[in-house]
Amino acid sequence: MATGILTIDLDALISNWRALNAQTDCATAAVVKADGYGLGADRVTRALMRAGVTQFFVAAAEEGAALRQSVGPDPEINIFGGHMRGDTDMISDMGLTPMLNSVDQIVRHVEALPAHPFGVQLDTGMNRLGLEPAEWSAVRDLVLQQGPTLLMSHLACADDPEHPMNPHQLAEFKEMTDGLNVPRSLSATGGILLGSDYHFDLTRPGVGLYGGMPFVDASPVVNLRIPIIQVRDVAEGESVGYGNSWIAARDSKVATIAAGYADGILRAMGGRVDTFSGEDRCPMIGRISMDLIAVDVTDMAEPPREVELLGLHQSVDTLADAAGTIGYEILTSMGQRYQRRYKST
Repeated sequence: MATGILTIDLDALISNWRALNAQTDCATAAVVKADGYGLGADRVTRALMRAGVTQFFVAAAEEGAALRQSVGPDPEINIFGGHMRGDTDMISDMGLTPMLNSVDQIVRHVEALPAHPFGVQLDTGMNRLGLEPAEWSAVRDLVLQQGPTLLMSHLACADDPEHPMNPHQLAEFKEMTDGLNVPRSLSATGGILLGSDYHFDLTRPGVGLYGGMPFVDASPVVNLRIPIIQVRDVAEGESVGYGNSWIAARDSKVATIAAGYADGILRAMGGRVDTFSGEDRCPMIGRISMDLIAVDVTDMAEPPREVELLGLHQSVDTLADAAGTIGYEILTSMGQRYQRRYKST
């Protein structure tokens, strides 16, 4: 193969959903935005549907329309971004359910699609999307007359169980929604792990399904193996890559692998992560370039044909830590040049 092989384990994905679902006594949806966190929203959604998931969330109506065409009429597809100007035909024709985020969106939706399902997003302190308490108080009774399918909000600090923002947002959400007889949703992956007080009627796990933190018990979903293009001898004192940033401290064997920052292997990882061949560690050396990375295979008896970057030895969060970012960015940055393969029993 001329490019890396990105293997997505759909059984592990389903196992992660089931494990998170088992921690709740409510319905559990799945977030498949950003093309299923970079792993293919159509394949991810169909696998989860086979496991019994019926409710999905994406970011924008365009994502929802593409997903509807891929998976058919049965699942509920909710749109975090709400009902934007120009979305009306897509929402109507594709049977999408927008989470309305403002008074303008509420007016737009009710006037254009008066009988069409919708939910409402409330701002409990994140200051990103949703109606603030005063806005919600002003329009609540009129909105409730239209029969919303869901009242939701989003936690800002759920990956830190001790953060005071979590109970603050929980109290705000209850203050805004208690007694309204509408299904409620506050928690994504991190909120599920905070406990039953945060679960309400529906949870919406995202990154935890794909093997990311803060779900420490997640099964790994992604494996990335990258072929070696060439192996060369590098004498002590010679350099490798742009900027002469790595100088051989001994006579070395250096392999050049077929991936780079255009494939989502961020430049900031350079020199901070390893690749693997079986149990053998093959450190990255020098700068990560657009299409190529050098790895040190000096200590191997025989240079391999490929190396593993993601898998049992190294998670998306390991790479994220090395790059000073989060696992979400690693997952959603995986380039389109990889050969994507799906595993399922």
